[in-house]
Amino acid sequence: MAAHAGMKCVLVQEHWVDWNDVTYDRVGNILMSRLMGADVRLNPAGFSIGFRDSWKDALASVEAVGGKPYAIPAGASDHPLGGHGFAGWAFEVAEQEKALGVFFDTIVVCSVTGSTQAGVVAGFAVLEDAGGRRRRVIGVDGSATVPETRDQIRRIAQRTAGMIGLERDLRDDEVVLDDRYHEGVYGIPGERTLEAMRLVARLEGMITDPVYEGKSMAGLIDLVARREIPASSNVLYAHLGGQPAINGYASLFANG
Repeated sequence: MAAHAGMKCVLVQEHWVDWNDVTYDRVGNILMSRLMGADVRLNPAGFSIGFRDSWKDALASVEAVGGKPYAIPAGASDHPLGGHGFAGWAFEVAEQEKALGVFFDTIVVCSVTGSTQAGVVAGFAVLEDAGGRRRRVIGVDGSATVPETRDQIRRIAQRTAGMIGLERDLRDDEVVLDDRYHEGVYGIPGERTLEAMRLVARLEGMITDPVYEGKSMAGLIDLVARREIPASSNVLYAHLGGQPAINGYASLFANG
């Protein structure tokens, strides 16, 4: 967005994942950010979805040379506007359902910094209160810091919902974070994630990544297999991108 608007961009990339592929810090988002002209600063800080000193230091460095920074935290999530994009997505889904004559009763989405699920929850809550049918939004945790992530989802969802017209507190059943599929650590896939990635790639040509979508797809597959998502459900899987990240994990797929 900075490149499109003719603005400068300072981008802090923290060392969230302990992964040793030789190109890991040179591909994916880092490569694209450098290509677009960002001032990319690699920081050794480990994983956290909270506000970090590295973020504060980046803001201070811009101010020190007379700049006026616009602050966007990790995932653009814990920000006054963090949930609004996917609240709008919920409204778009409802419009497309009308056009297609379908209703998705179950939404599955990956959650780490939380604003995607929060926005989805907020948008569908507003639609429900306006007379729409109730849906189930299932967040599949990819953070492995579940209490912190759940609290952040609820906080962002409640703030967003209030800003777009919801006049009540969100119910507990509206903020669902399933913690069975993160495989113990952010950014490192286990065998279940890799199996899910290979399955959807070989059946559908659908590319998922080892950090987010591979884990949420593993969750979706297992939830269906367990019948926790009934066979009668219409499921909408939110694919959030992430494909460029797969290049940083090339060693996992050297033999297919």
